[in-house]
Amino acid sequence: MSARTARTRLLAAAALAVATLSLTACNNGEGVRDEGASAGTSSVAPSSKGSEGATTGKGTAAPVGSSSKGAESDKDSQGTAGSSGSTGSGGSSGSKGSSGSTGASDSDSDSTLNKPCTTVRTTATEVSRPLNHLLLTVTNTGSKNCDLAYYPAVRLGEAQSVPPVFEDSQPQAVVTLAPGESGYAGVLLSAADGSGSDGYTAKSMTLYINTDSQKALTPSLPAKGVHVDSSVRVTYWQATMDDALAW
Repeated sequence: MSARTARTRLLAAAALAVATLSLTACNNGEGVRDEGASAGTSSVAPSSKGSEGATTGKGTAAPVGSSSKGAESDKDSQGTAGSSGSTGSGGSSGSKGSSGSTGASDSDSDSTLNKPCTTVRTTATEVSRPLNHLLLTVTNTGSKNCDLAYYPAVRLGEAQSVPPVFEDSQPQAVVTLAPGESGYAGVLLSAADGSGSDGYTAKSMTLYINTDSQKALTPSLPAKGVHVDSSVRVTYWQATMDDALAW
C-alpha cells in the first residue's frame, strides 16, 4: 500500500468517526427534550402580558403568542374605553343637570308673570299735603293678580301731551296687585312757588294705566278743576300712598 493510499483511508476513517459522534448527539433523548422545552416557552406558551390582554379585551381573545406590544395595545384600548365611559357618564349627567336647571328657571319665570291690570277702579284725589298734588289710586277689581307696570299716561283738560315722569321714582320691582289691592301714583300739578309757566285749569282727566295701554279711564276731578302749569310731572306706580306723594 502506498503512503498516499494510507493517508486517504485515515482521513476517511476520521470523517466517519465525526459523523458518528454527531448522529449520536442528535439522537440523545435528553438533549432533544431540553431544546423542545426551550422552544415551547418562546413560541407556544402565552406570556403574562398576553393573558392580561386576552382577559381585558372587549370580548375577543388575544391570539396565542401575542407580543408584548400587542398586550400593551390591549391595555391602551382598555384604558381608553374606561376613560370614554367615564366621560360619557359625566357628560350625560352634566347635560341633565343643565337641562333640569334651565327647565326650572323657565317654569319659575312663567309662574311669576301677571297680566297688566285692566279690570280696575280708579280715583284721582286732590291732597292738601304736599301742595298741588293729585293722588291716583288703581284698585284691582278682577279675580287674579295683575301688574301695574311703568307709570300712568295722563291727559289733563285739553293738553296735547302727557306729563313726563320723575325717573328717580322708579321702584325696585313692578307693583303687583292681588284682587282687591290698590296701587298709587302721584301727580305734581304745578310748582308750589309759582315758578311754572303756561298755567291753566283742567276740569277733566283721561288716564291710561301706562304708555302702552289702549284702555282710557276717566276718573273725576274736583268740580272747580285743578291748576296745571309747565312743572307737571307724574311718578311711577307705587305700592304705598307715601311713596307716591314723596315727589
